[in-house]
Amino acid sequence: MATVTGFEGLRRPRRTDLKQFSELFDPLFSASSDEARRQAAAALSQCQNVPPSVALQIGNAPISIAAIFLTRSTSIDDATLLQIIRSQGQAHATAIARRDNLSVHVVDALVERRQTASAPAKTAAPALPASPAPRAAEAQRQPEATAQEMTAAKLLREEKLRNDLKSLARAPQKTTAALPVIEPVDSLHEALLVRFARSGEANLFAASLSAALSSTAELGERILLDISGQQLATTLTALDMRADDSLFVLCAFYPDLSERLGGTTRGEALLASLTSETCRIRVQAWLQSDQKDTAGLSGHQAYLSPDRGSDPRQTSSRQDPARVAADIQQKRTFGRGR
Repeated sequence: MATVTGFEGLRRPRRTDLKQFSELFDPLFSASSDEARRQAAAALSQCQNVPPSVALQIGNAPISIAAIFLTRSTSIDDATLLQIIRSQGQAHATAIARRDNLSVHVVDALVERRQTASAPAKTAAPALPASPAPRAAEAQRQPEATAQEMTAAKLLREEKLRNDLKSLARAPQKTTAALPVIEPVDSLHEALLVRFARSGEANLFAASLSAALSSTAELGERILLDISGQQLATTLTALDMRADDSLFVLCAFYPDLSERLGGTTRGEALLASLTSETCRIRVQAWLQSDQKDTAGLSGHQAYLSPDRGSDPRQTSSRQDPARVAADIQQKRTFGRGR
Protein backbone atom coordinates (compact mmCIF):
# COMPACT_ATOMS: atom_id res chain seq x y z
CA MET A 1 0.00 0.00 0.00
CA ALA A 2 2.93 2.34 0.61
CA THR A 3 4.14 1.67 -2.93
CA VAL A 4 0.68 2.32 -4.33
CA THR A 5 0.27 5.50 -2.28
CA GLY A 6 3.62 6.80 -3.50
CA PHE A 7 2.64 6.10 -7.11
CA GLU A 8 -0.72 7.86 -6.65
CA GLY A 9 1.13 11.01 -5.55
CA LEU A 10 2.79 11.35 -8.97
CA ARG A 11 0.62 13.64 -11.07
CA ARG A 12 2.54 12.99 -14.29
CA PRO A 13 4.63 9.84 -13.89
CA ARG A 14 7.57 9.52 -16.24
CA ARG A 15 8.42 6.42 -18.20
CA THR A 16 11.05 5.45 -15.66
CA ASP A 17 8.50 5.86 -12.86
CA LEU A 18 6.05 3.55 -14.64
CA LYS A 19 8.74 0.94 -15.23
CA GLN A 20 9.97 1.08 -11.65
CA PHE A 21 6.44 0.82 -10.27
CA SER A 22 5.62 -2.20 -12.44
CA GLU A 23 8.80 -3.97 -11.31
CA LEU A 24 8.01 -3.31 -7.63
CA PHE A 25 4.31 -4.08 -7.89
CA ASP A 26 4.59 -7.61 -9.31
CA PRO A 27 6.27 -9.34 -6.33
CA LEU A 28 4.51 -7.22 -3.71
CA PHE A 29 1.03 -7.91 -5.15
CA SER A 30 1.68 -11.65 -5.34
CA ALA A 31 2.92 -11.83 -1.73
CA SER A 32 0.19 -9.66 -0.17
CA SER A 33 -3.03 -10.82 1.45
CA ASP A 34 -6.38 -10.72 -0.33
CA GLU A 35 -7.52 -7.68 1.65
CA ALA A 36 -4.34 -5.75 0.80
CA ARG A 37 -4.66 -6.67 -2.88
CA ARG A 38 -8.30 -5.60 -2.86
CA GLN A 39 -7.38 -2.20 -1.38
CA ALA A 40 -4.58 -1.78 -3.93
CA ALA A 41 -6.95 -2.59 -6.81
CA ALA A 42 -9.52 -0.08 -5.51
CA ALA A 43 -6.87 2.64 -5.18
CA LEU A 44 -5.38 2.04 -8.63
CA SER A 45 -8.83 2.04 -10.24
CA GLN A 46 -8.84 5.83 -9.72
CA CYS A 47 -5.39 6.44 -11.27
CA GLN A 48 -5.20 7.79 -14.80
CA ASN A 49 -1.85 6.15 -15.61
CA VAL A 50 -1.39 2.49 -14.74
CA PRO A 51 1.24 0.35 -16.53
CA PRO A 52 -0.30 -2.33 -18.79
CA SER A 53 1.52 -5.12 -16.94
CA VAL A 54 0.05 -3.95 -13.62
CA ALA A 55 -3.45 -3.68 -15.13
CA LEU A 56 -3.15 -7.19 -16.56
CA GLN A 57 -1.97 -8.62 -13.23
CA ILE A 58 -4.86 -7.05 -11.33
CA GLY A 59 -7.38 -8.06 -14.03
CA ASN A 60 -6.24 -11.70 -13.87
CA ALA A 61 -6.68 -11.77 -10.08
CA PRO A 62 -9.77 -13.46 -8.56
CA ILE A 63 -12.99 -11.61 -9.29
CA SER A 64 -13.41 -10.56 -5.65
CA ILE A 65 -10.21 -8.53 -6.07
CA ALA A 66 -10.36 -7.49 -9.72
CA ALA A 67 -14.07 -6.55 -9.96
CA ILE A 68 -13.76 -2.90 -8.89
CA PHE A 69 -10.68 -2.38 -11.06
CA LEU A 70 -12.27 -3.93 -14.18
CA THR A 71 -15.47 -1.95 -13.71
CA ARG A 72 -14.13 1.53 -12.91
CA SER A 73 -10.54 1.90 -14.11
CA THR A 74 -10.11 4.17 -17.14
CA SER A 75 -6.45 3.31 -17.66
CA ILE A 76 -6.99 -0.20 -19.08
CA ASP A 77 -6.46 -0.36 -22.83
CA ASP A 78 -8.48 -2.55 -25.18
CA ALA A 79 -5.65 -5.06 -25.68
CA THR A 80 -5.56 -5.79 -21.94
CA LEU A 81 -9.36 -6.12 -21.76
CA LEU A 82 -9.42 -8.54 -24.71
CA GLN A 83 -6.68 -10.65 -23.13
CA ILE A 84 -8.60 -10.84 -19.83
CA ILE A 85 -11.87 -11.77 -21.59
CA ARG A 86 -10.21 -14.63 -23.47
CA SER A 87 -8.21 -15.98 -20.53
CA GLN A 88 -10.57 -15.56 -17.55
CA GLY A 89 -14.04 -16.78 -16.69
CA GLN A 90 -17.59 -15.51 -16.98
CA ALA A 91 -17.38 -13.32 -13.86
CA HIS A 92 -14.50 -11.25 -15.29
CA ALA A 93 -16.41 -10.78 -18.58
CA THR A 94 -19.49 -9.62 -16.67
CA ALA A 95 -17.44 -7.03 -14.75
CA ILE A 96 -15.95 -5.72 -18.02
CA ALA A 97 -19.41 -5.52 -19.59
CA ARG A 98 -20.49 -3.07 -16.86
CA ARG A 99 -17.88 -0.48 -17.93
CA ASP A 100 -19.26 2.82 -19.21
CA ASN A 101 -17.16 3.10 -22.38
CA LEU A 102 -16.56 -0.06 -24.39
CA SER A 103 -15.07 -0.17 -27.87
CA VAL A 104 -16.57 -2.17 -30.70
CA HIS A 105 -13.82 -4.80 -30.46
CA VAL A 106 -14.46 -5.37 -26.74
CA VAL A 107 -18.23 -5.65 -27.28
CA ASP A 108 -17.68 -8.18 -30.07
CA ALA A 109 -15.39 -10.21 -27.81
CA LEU A 110 -18.00 -10.21 -25.03
CA VAL A 111 -20.77 -11.34 -27.38
CA GLU A 112 -18.52 -14.03 -28.86
CA ARG A 113 -17.66 -15.32 -25.40
CA ARG A 114 -21.34 -15.45 -24.44
CA GLN A 115 -22.21 -17.42 -27.57
CA THR A 116 -19.31 -19.80 -26.93
CA ALA A 117 -20.33 -20.31 -23.31
CA SER A 118 -23.99 -20.91 -24.20
CA ALA A 119 -23.20 -23.44 -26.95
CA PRO A 120 -23.94 -26.99 -25.82
CA ALA A 121 -20.88 -29.06 -25.21
CA LYS A 122 -20.52 -31.89 -27.68
CA THR A 123 -19.78 -35.13 -25.94
CA ALA A 124 -18.95 -38.28 -27.81
CA ALA A 125 -21.57 -40.97 -27.42
CA PRO A 126 -20.20 -44.09 -25.79
CA ALA A 127 -19.82 -46.93 -28.22
CA LEU A 128 -22.33 -49.65 -27.60
CA PRO A 129 -20.98 -53.16 -27.45
CA ALA A 130 -21.73 -55.00 -30.63
CA SER A 131 -24.38 -57.59 -30.28
CA PRO A 132 -23.20 -61.09 -31.00
CA ALA A 133 -23.91 -62.29 -34.48
CA PRO A 134 -26.83 -64.66 -34.91
CA ARG A 135 -24.50 -67.45 -35.90
CA ALA A 136 -22.35 -66.90 -32.78
CA ALA A 137 -25.46 -66.92 -30.60
CA GLU A 138 -26.63 -70.09 -32.21
CA ALA A 139 -23.18 -71.62 -31.76
CA GLN A 140 -23.42 -70.98 -28.01
CA ARG A 141 -26.65 -72.86 -27.72
CA GLN A 142 -26.68 -76.12 -25.97
CA PRO A 143 -25.99 -79.12 -28.20
CA GLU A 144 -29.33 -80.72 -27.37
CA ALA A 145 -31.36 -77.84 -28.98
CA THR A 146 -33.28 -79.34 -31.87
CA ALA A 147 -34.14 -77.79 -35.22
CA GLN A 148 -37.83 -77.70 -34.29
CA GLU A 149 -37.17 -75.51 -31.22
CA MET A 150 -35.11 -73.07 -33.28
CA THR A 151 -37.89 -72.79 -35.85
CA ALA A 152 -40.50 -72.17 -33.14
CA ALA A 153 -38.39 -69.45 -31.53
CA LYS A 154 -37.94 -67.77 -34.91
CA LEU A 155 -41.68 -67.79 -35.54
CA LEU A 156 -42.35 -66.26 -32.13
CA ARG A 157 -39.86 -63.43 -32.78
CA GLU A 158 -41.43 -62.69 -36.15
CA GLU A 159 -44.91 -62.64 -34.64
CA LYS A 160 -43.79 -60.27 -31.87
CA LEU A 161 -42.16 -57.95 -34.40
CA ARG A 162 -45.32 -57.95 -36.53
CA ASN A 163 -47.49 -57.03 -33.52
CA ASP A 164 -45.13 -54.22 -32.57
CA LEU A 165 -45.32 -52.74 -36.05
CA LYS A 166 -49.12 -52.90 -36.01
CA SER A 167 -49.30 -51.13 -32.63
CA LEU A 168 -46.99 -48.39 -33.88
CA ALA A 169 -49.14 -47.89 -36.97
CA ARG A 170 -52.30 -47.58 -34.86
CA ALA A 171 -50.74 -45.11 -32.38
CA PRO A 172 -51.80 -41.46 -32.98
CA GLN A 173 -48.98 -39.28 -34.24
CA LYS A 174 -48.36 -35.93 -32.62
CA THR A 175 -48.37 -33.14 -35.18
CA THR A 176 -48.22 -30.18 -32.83
CA ALA A 177 -44.88 -28.41 -32.80
CA ALA A 178 -43.11 -27.95 -29.52
CA LEU A 179 -43.23 -24.49 -27.97
CA PRO A 180 -40.02 -22.44 -28.15
CA VAL A 181 -37.91 -22.65 -25.01
CA ILE A 182 -37.15 -19.33 -23.29
CA GLU A 183 -33.92 -19.50 -21.31
CA PRO A 184 -33.40 -17.02 -18.43
CA VAL A 185 -31.04 -14.21 -19.38
CA ASP A 186 -27.51 -14.72 -18.07
CA SER A 187 -25.52 -12.11 -16.15
CA LEU A 188 -23.29 -11.11 -19.07
CA HIS A 189 -26.17 -10.54 -21.46
CA GLU A 190 -28.11 -8.69 -18.78
CA ALA A 191 -25.14 -6.36 -18.28
CA LEU A 192 -24.99 -5.68 -22.03
CA LEU A 193 -28.70 -4.85 -22.16
CA VAL A 194 -28.32 -2.41 -19.25
CA ARG A 195 -25.28 -0.80 -20.85
CA PHE A 196 -26.96 -0.31 -24.24
CA ALA A 197 -30.04 1.13 -22.52
CA ARG A 198 -27.85 3.55 -20.53
CA SER A 199 -26.09 4.77 -23.67
CA GLY A 200 -29.31 4.91 -25.71
CA GLU A 201 -28.03 2.54 -28.42
CA ALA A 202 -31.39 1.22 -29.58
CA ASN A 203 -30.02 -0.87 -32.47
CA LEU A 204 -27.52 -2.75 -30.30
CA PHE A 205 -30.15 -3.21 -27.58
CA ALA A 206 -32.64 -4.70 -30.05
CA ALA A 207 -29.95 -7.03 -31.44
CA SER A 208 -28.97 -8.18 -27.94
CA LEU A 209 -32.64 -8.72 -27.02
CA SER A 210 -33.13 -10.84 -30.15
CA ALA A 211 -30.04 -12.88 -29.26
CA ALA A 212 -31.40 -13.49 -25.76
CA LEU A 213 -34.68 -14.74 -27.28
CA SER A 214 -32.90 -16.74 -30.05
CA SER A 215 -35.13 -14.99 -32.58
CA THR A 216 -34.67 -12.79 -35.64
CA ALA A 217 -33.59 -9.17 -35.34
CA GLU A 218 -37.01 -8.05 -36.57
CA LEU A 219 -38.78 -9.38 -33.46
CA GLY A 220 -36.48 -7.45 -31.11
CA GLU A 221 -37.13 -4.26 -33.07
CA ARG A 222 -40.91 -4.75 -33.02
CA ILE A 223 -40.82 -5.22 -29.27
CA LEU A 224 -38.79 -2.04 -28.79
CA LEU A 225 -41.02 -0.01 -31.14
CA ASP A 226 -44.03 -0.44 -28.84
CA ILE A 227 -44.19 3.08 -27.38
CA SER A 228 -46.21 1.95 -24.36
CA GLY A 229 -43.37 -0.26 -23.11
CA GLN A 230 -45.82 -3.12 -22.50
CA GLN A 231 -44.13 -5.54 -24.89
CA LEU A 232 -40.62 -4.82 -23.58
CA ALA A 233 -41.79 -5.25 -19.98
CA THR A 234 -43.43 -8.56 -20.92
CA THR A 235 -40.22 -9.76 -22.60
CA LEU A 236 -37.95 -8.78 -19.70
CA THR A 237 -40.27 -10.51 -17.26
CA ALA A 238 -40.27 -13.68 -19.38
CA LEU A 239 -36.45 -13.61 -19.42
CA ASP A 240 -36.39 -13.44 -15.58
CA MET A 241 -34.42 -10.18 -15.61
CA ARG A 242 -33.87 -8.52 -12.26
CA ALA A 243 -36.57 -6.04 -11.28
CA ASP A 244 -34.22 -3.07 -10.77
CA ASP A 245 -32.51 -3.63 -14.13
CA SER A 246 -35.86 -4.07 -15.88
CA LEU A 247 -37.15 -0.82 -14.39
CA PHE A 248 -33.97 1.02 -15.44
CA VAL A 249 -34.23 -0.25 -19.03
CA LEU A 250 -37.93 0.66 -19.31
CA CYS A 251 -37.39 4.19 -17.97
CA ALA A 252 -34.37 4.66 -20.25
CA PHE A 253 -36.33 3.97 -23.45
CA TYR A 254 -39.76 5.19 -22.25
CA PRO A 255 -39.26 8.24 -19.97
CA ASP A 256 -42.99 8.55 -19.30
CA LEU A 257 -42.82 5.35 -17.22
CA SER A 258 -40.72 7.20 -14.63
CA GLU A 259 -43.67 9.44 -13.71
CA ARG A 260 -44.85 8.94 -10.16
CA LEU A 261 -48.36 7.78 -9.36
CA GLY A 262 -48.92 8.05 -5.63
CA GLY A 263 -46.19 6.12 -3.87
CA THR A 264 -44.85 4.35 -6.98
CA THR A 265 -43.98 4.98 -10.63
CA ARG A 266 -45.75 3.90 -13.79
CA GLY A 267 -42.90 1.52 -14.61
CA GLU A 268 -43.07 -0.17 -11.20
CA ALA A 269 -46.85 -0.55 -11.53
CA LEU A 270 -46.44 -2.05 -15.00
CA LEU A 271 -43.90 -4.64 -13.80
CA ALA A 272 -46.00 -5.46 -10.74
CA SER A 273 -49.01 -6.27 -12.94
CA LEU A 274 -47.12 -8.94 -14.90
CA THR A 275 -46.49 -12.57 -13.96
CA SER A 276 -43.68 -14.78 -15.23
CA GLU A 277 -45.94 -17.57 -16.48
CA THR A 278 -48.28 -15.27 -18.43
CA CYS A 279 -45.37 -13.36 -19.97
CA ARG A 280 -43.59 -16.56 -20.95
CA ILE A 281 -46.68 -17.87 -22.75
CA ARG A 282 -47.12 -14.58 -24.60
CA VAL A 283 -43.46 -14.39 -25.68
CA GLN A 284 -43.58 -18.03 -26.84
CA ALA A 285 -46.50 -17.09 -29.09
CA TRP A 286 -44.43 -14.20 -30.49
CA LEU A 287 -41.53 -16.56 -31.16
CA GLN A 288 -43.80 -19.03 -32.98
CA SER A 289 -45.18 -16.25 -35.17
CA ASP A 290 -41.66 -14.99 -35.79
CA GLN A 291 -40.54 -18.43 -36.95
CA LYS A 292 -43.45 -18.63 -39.41
CA ASP A 293 -42.83 -15.12 -40.77
CA THR A 294 -39.12 -15.81 -41.24
CA ALA A 295 -39.67 -18.38 -44.01
CA GLY A 296 -38.86 -16.85 -47.39
CA LEU A 297 -37.75 -13.45 -46.07
CA SER A 298 -34.29 -12.02 -46.85
CA GLY A 299 -32.49 -8.70 -46.91
CA HIS A 300 -33.90 -7.46 -43.62
CA GLN A 301 -33.11 -3.83 -42.77
CA ALA A 302 -33.45 -2.56 -39.22
CA TYR A 303 -36.54 -0.44 -38.46
CA LEU A 304 -34.39 1.68 -36.18
CA SER A 305 -31.73 2.30 -38.83
CA PRO A 306 -31.25 6.05 -39.52
CA ASP A 307 -30.79 5.48 -43.28
CA ARG A 308 -33.69 3.08 -43.80
CA GLY A 309 -35.12 3.47 -47.30
CA SER A 310 -38.70 3.23 -48.45
CA ASP A 311 -40.29 -0.20 -48.31
CA PRO A 312 -41.37 -1.31 -51.81
CA ARG A 313 -43.94 -3.66 -50.27
CA GLN A 314 -45.97 -0.68 -48.99
CA THR A 315 -48.31 0.93 -51.51
CA SER A 316 -47.87 4.32 -49.86
CA SER A 317 -44.20 4.38 -50.88
CA ARG A 318 -44.96 3.93 -54.60
CA GLN A 319 -45.67 6.98 -56.75
CA ASP A 320 -47.68 6.95 -59.95
CA PRO A 321 -45.74 8.89 -62.66
CA ALA A 322 -48.97 10.07 -64.31
CA ARG A 323 -50.31 11.44 -61.02
CA VAL A 324 -47.03 13.22 -60.30
CA ALA A 325 -47.07 14.89 -63.75
CA ALA A 326 -50.71 15.96 -63.24
CA ASP A 327 -49.89 17.51 -59.86
CA ILE A 328 -46.99 19.48 -61.33
CA GLN A 329 -49.14 20.78 -64.21
CA GLN A 330 -51.90 21.80 -61.80
CA LYS A 331 -49.41 23.78 -59.69
CA ARG A 332 -48.13 25.61 -62.78
CA THR A 333 -51.62 26.62 -64.04
CA PHE A 334 -53.07 27.49 -60.62
CA GLY A 335 -54.22 31.14 -60.54
CA ARG A 336 -53.84 31.83 -64.29
CA GLY A 337 -57.55 31.56 -65.04
CA ARG A 338 -58.07 35.15 -64.01
